[in-house]
Amino acid sequence: MSDDLSASAVGQRVFRVASALFAIVFALLVASAITAPGAELAASLGLVSEGTTGYQLLQTLLPFVGFAIAVAGYLAITDQWTLARISRPDAREAAIIVGGGIALFAFQYGALFALDQVGLSTGQNQAVVPAGDPVPYYLAMIAVSLAVVGPVEELLFRGVVQGTVRRAFDAVPAVLIASLAFGLIHLPSVSGTPVEQWAYVGIVVVLGSVLGAFYEWTDNVVVPGLVHGIYNAVTYAVLLAQAL
Repeated sequence: MSDDLSASAVGQRVFRVASALFAIVFALLVASAITAPGAELAASLGLVSEGTTGYQLLQTLLPFVGFAIAVAGYLAITDQWTLARISRPDAREAAIIVGGGIALFAFQYGALFALDQVGLSTGQNQAVVPAGDPVPYYLAMIAVSLAVVGPVEELLFRGVVQGTVRRAFDAVPAVLIASLAFGLIHLPSVSGTPVEQWAYVGIVVVLGSVLGAFYEWTDNVVVPGLVHGIYNAVTYAVLLAQAL
């Protein structure tokens, strides 16, 4: 009987991890299916022109629209609407959101400084490289980070992925698995040498682990979503200040 229970537990864990990975692949496929056609359609209609800030912003936004559609589809297919726990932040959670966003930004710069002391650096995410005038791009990305990028990525990685794995594992393995996936998904968008790319991924995995801990702590995916959004927004605000 104990062997049967052990096999059942292993099977449950494998199924949950596979389900979480399916959610990520599904999100990537949906994002890929709508991003290029959507941007090309907007350009053909004269809404944006290729190589402009508007075109780049559209290419940045559309994948997250795809992520959101995929998350909704996954939750509908699996009938797990309670998987991503969402509620209006209370005063305590609001303090965590503000403090957490600032803390993540401080950690990033601390990590970059530490790497620099040993002669290492990280690659650069192409999302921070403007195609045209950097000022309007960075201004727009501050708003996009808060309203779209942070909330949608956290809905996928903390809500769906971590939430799915959490149903078969304790908190620490669930946070680590989701954070590892979160880091790896950024790898294709990072320029630089292999060492610089993996250094970037390593920092993202740590940041993701902190976001996962916030989700476990508050049981509200809005918290890591806004912490993530503030972190990104502050990053773009610093880049904006440097561009002025």
